Amino acid sequence: MALVILAHPNLEESLANKTIVEELKNSGIAIEIRDIHQLYPDYNIDAGAEQEALLRHRTIVFQYPFYWYSMPAILKHWFDVVFEHQFAYGSEGDKLKGKNFVPSFTVGSSESSYTALGFQHFRIYEFCKHLEQTAYHTQMNYTEPLYFHGTSLAAGYGEQEIKINAKHHAKKLIERLAALE
Repeated sequence: MALVILAHPNLEESLANKTIVEELKNSGIAIEIRDIHQLYPDYNIDAGAEQEALLRHRTIVFQYPFYWYSMPAILKHWFDVVFEHQFAYGSEGDKLKGKNFVPSFTVGSSESSYTALGFQHFRIYEFCKHLEQTAYHTQMNYTEPLYFHGTSLAAGYGEQEIKINAKHHAKKLIERLAALE
């Protein structure tokens, strides 16, 4: 069974992430979803409860929208609180060793904007090095991130296009989870 750490600050208004989560729930695969914005609206994260959830699963998916070239604030805070010394790293911190680390996120703007010559100047994978290093430091098995572009209505993408792409993304995520379990 996989654990999904969902970190969307307003899931009800999301087209892409909401669709992905609905597809996961309806897929029949065994997953536990922890919506950390719903669980901790005050950002007072219960490290013990989150660590227990991590220990129950072999594969951990981090599902979120790509915000300001990174993750939403609550997910960064979640890592700071939950991946404690002597739990996730340190001389006795091997509790996550061998678990699968699966980044899964949505990107509002176009793929062409994330090129050396594009508006964002860097490619998406260049913004993911901190994820890879986190997995490495905690002895987890890092998997290449799953993501797709064009999820912003404000950038001119249509609802149907976003939902279709989100369903395709969810299908790839489900296939990855099946391969890892």
